[in-house]
Amino acid sequence: MTTKTLSSRLAGLALTPLHALQIVTGRKDFKNDVLGSEALNRKGLHVWRVLAAARVTARRRSKLERFVSPQERAFFAENGYIERRNLLPDAEFAKLVAEVEALKAPAREMREGGAVTRRIPLTPDVLKNAPTLAAFLKDERWTGPIRYVGGFDVEPVLSIQTIFGEPSAAAGSKDPQTDLHMDTFHSTAKAWYFLYDVPEDEGPFTYVAGSHKLTPRRLAWHKRQSLLAAARRGGGAFRIPLSALKLLRLPQPTKFAVPANTLVVGDTFGFHARGHSARRSIRVELYASQRPNPFLPFTSLDSAKLPYVSGRKEVISWFFEDWLVKLKMQRLIWRPVGAVKARDAVAEKR
Repeated sequence: MTTKTLSSRLAGLALTPLHALQIVTGRKDFKNDVLGSEALNRKGLHVWRVLAAARVTARRRSKLERFVSPQERAFFAENGYIERRNLLPDAEFAKLVAEVEALKAPAREMREGGAVTRRIPLTPDVLKNAPTLAAFLKDERWTGPIRYVGGFDVEPVLSIQTIFGEPSAAAGSKDPQTDLHMDTFHSTAKAWYFLYDVPEDEGPFTYVAGSHKLTPRRLAWHKRQSLLAAARRGGGAFRIPLSALKLLRLPQPTKFAVPANTLVVGDTFGFHARGHSARRSIRVELYASQRPNPFLPFTSLDSAKLPYVSGRKEVISWFFEDWLVKLKMQRLIWRPVGAVKARDAVAEKR
């Protein structure tokens, strides 16, 4: 045994207690010696995490039923998403859109294949100049479904999001978001409030209705995926081809080609993807996500209650990303582009 191999094994043993603790966190990859153990996953470690997180989430959701109607709860239980059209009265919606269009603030962009995602974090400093938007972000017509689906009565990560779509053939490289996938091993909430009409052939959000359910077939699929991921020490945002949906007795994806003023909140444990664009396109939306530790039993344990955190969750995550980049521990994913408006051209092309 070489000195390097011995050192590596000793380091692994020293980290085993930490790796074991990560069983009851939101860590989703299979890159440590416990979560990535083929033997433990063969015995059902990953499946146990999936089931345990689902039970805790169900208990939290039961305490948040006030945020959605009985009809929406039943629809969500069957399909895995909530859709609200005509969320705001016309005059109120027009005022909100006008304010978003006029807003210019610091943003970052991420390129995936030919598609570019831009986010303008809705920090307290930005919202000082956007009173209509600030008031809307506290409105339960928007926040209620996010809190229910996510199972937490906490402030989500908030931003104005712009998706610059590109036809796959013209892009030169594939946008990985167009592959059906689940975000992680537990329920999470993502919300899109569309400020403009979304055509069917311009990269709409797609979701496989009912794919959030833990059926015996879905659990068996998870076990197979966990063994494959453990063998290669891979990630936990599992992909699934369209052809495999039939094996899980799931329908083809629903395309959310919806009119402006529509809110969609999805449990992204279910399979979803970005649709393909037939042409260059721009989609602007208010975007929110919510993903605390799934094993927390409390509904209201919110880091936003700490000083300087409220409205800054996205910015704080970017701060840590920049720090890791400086330490050469990861590559830069979200690139700063300065102050821009939602519909300004992509930074690389200006």
